[in-house]
Amino acid sequence: MRRDATLAENILWQAIRNNQLGGLKFKRQAPLLGYIVDFACFRSRLIIELDGSQHSGSNSDVERDKCLNASSFKTLRFWNDEIIRNLDGVCSQILHEANKRRSGVHIPLSGDF
Repeated sequence: MRRDATLAENILWQAIRNNQLGGLKFKRQAPLLGYIVDFACFRSRLIIELDGSQHSGSNSDVERDKCLNASSFKTLRFWNDEIIRNLDGVCSQILHEANKRRSGVHIPLSGDF
């Protein structure tokens, strides 16, 4: 787990913390299935990952997403600069996906809030 958040992580966290985004509760730097995810909404089984250029074409990210998807989690990935340039659009996309997932079947997870 990193100590210091990136600028993009701080910007997104300010927009989604304290149930500000459609009442969704997100955890930051959450441990999940042996990974540390940037942000997780356990009720919607939604993971948000913010990536810099070091993640371009990353095989480990593909494997990680497969593992998380196999446990009914959906990972949304955004580039850091997208958060900075289009925060409203990113938040709309997150909210849309969370609402789709909340309307489906929910399988409780230990530690689900």
